[in-house]
Amino acid sequence: MKIPQITFTRFIAAMAIVISHFNKEMFLYQIDYISNIFLKANVGVSYFFILSGFIMIIAYHKKERIHYFDYYKNRFARIYPLYVLGLLLYLVTRYSNFSVYKTFLYLFGLQSWIPGEAMILNFPGWSISVELLFYLLFPLLYNHFYAKGNKSVWVITIIICMITQVFSSLYISSSYYQGPHTESHELLYYFPLMHINEFLVGNLAGLFFVKYHRPGNYDVAVALLFILIVFSLIFVPLFYHNGLMAVLFIPLIVLISRNNGLLTTLFSLKPLEYLGEASYAVYITHIPVLYILREFLKKNEYNFDIDTIFWIYMAVLIVTSILFYQLIEKPLRDSLKKIKVR
Repeated sequence: MKIPQITFTRFIAAMAIVISHFNKEMFLYQIDYISNIFLKANVGVSYFFILSGFIMIIAYHKKERIHYFDYYKNRFARIYPLYVLGLLLYLVTRYSNFSVYKTFLYLFGLQSWIPGEAMILNFPGWSISVELLFYLLFPLLYNHFYAKGNKSVWVITIIICMITQVFSSLYISSSYYQGPHTESHELLYYFPLMHINEFLVGNLAGLFFVKYHRPGNYDVAVALLFILIVFSLIFVPLFYHNGLMAVLFIPLIVLISRNNGLLTTLFSLKPLEYLGEASYAVYITHIPVLYILREFLKKNEYNFDIDTIFWIYMAVLIVTSILFYQLIEKPLRDSLKKIKVR
């Protein structure tokens, strides 16, 4: 089942995260209310996790059983080449951060399991460390629960969601939480088990979608949900990072996937779908590309204001991401998928 209109939403989420990591002196942060959106735009990672769970079900829901080796090989081929590229590009300007221990953690995607290590090298990679847990679990969940119609997974997911939200709310307001750039912060924000609920609810949303797929014109509902998400980020001071926004993200994903209205026609345009395909390159390389660009401008003594640098950065990032996708991600992904092992 192909859902091209959902692909472009990955690019929108990726760009929101990119802007949230850029200099806070740029013009977007000087606008009332708009600044609140981008200060909380890291919630886009939560969208990625939920969408990942949703897409896994869409991709495999017709299979009686998932073969472990083929699945892990395909997931490795999908994420690892650009993940390593992001690490290498990061070390171009931050080589002083290199150590054998840290490189080992990052190459094997273990950094998010150790509070204090998740943000050392190419820090957007923390989410890939979390995704690896999802990929490890999914064939087990599919073969033993989803394919067999075992309803207990719904109860398990609800329990995990409740535990996650209660713990997050209590922990962030407790004396144990020491604020940003501390181990307590990394435990709350980046520890993989804090995000397993997002992948699971994405799976359940996928199961609901394939069972009750009813195409229709949902343009108005999608627009209202998007506005509600924006207003929530601006006006409702809750902790959204660990899955609370799923109450809005899930209906948004389902309705966009069902929609056959004008928004679907727009989002399904080939250039926009292509940007969605390149969104992983945007996300995983945006920090090293920014650092390299800054070094280049500094070395050549280009004294642009911060807003001009932002637009240069946007153009460079999109162009390089397309090149990374076209010349590295796609060829290596296709080559690795062809590997056969008896």
